[in-house]
Amino acid sequence: MKQPLTFTLNGEERVLYVDTRATLLEAVRDYLGLTGTKEGCGNGNCGACTVWLDGEPAYSCLVLAVEAQGARVMTVEGLAEGGRLDPLQRALIEEGGLQCGFCTPGLLMMARSFLDRHRRPTEREIRGAIAGNLCRCTGYDKIVRAIQRAARGQTPPQAEG
Repeated sequence: MKQPLTFTLNGEERVLYVDTRATLLEAVRDYLGLTGTKEGCGNGNCGACTVWLDGEPAYSCLVLAVEAQGARVMTVEGLAEGGRLDPLQRALIEEGGLQCGFCTPGLLMMARSFLDRHRRPTEREIRGAIAGNLCRCTGYDKIVRAIQRAARGQTPPQAEG
């Protein structure tokens, strides 16, 4: 059975008809074609599918699409503004904090949310914040350095309207 879904995705209102059993991950990837958000485990254990749901990180594989009715959803595609990478995206590149890139979108979403709330995080706090995002390539040291770099050079978060 399909149901209408109206929500704001990366600042743009979207209306689509989704199967009532479809996850938010499926709505974003399969219905709307935004493939930055990845499905890793399908059960909330890897963090690859992390998006923001009303400003909070959420594992989109665990959220039914219909639960996003009227919500604000942001995916990794929404981080860059006007073609300019977010400072965290640039820092990950500069520090070599990505390899295969599969975990990167979810990690970016979790880390950006964390940095927006913690202006001067310690290494331990950073590691705790990204503990739910599994990376099988880099060993986390470069990722942590990138998050530290972004924290040092970041600008205040933009106010949401």
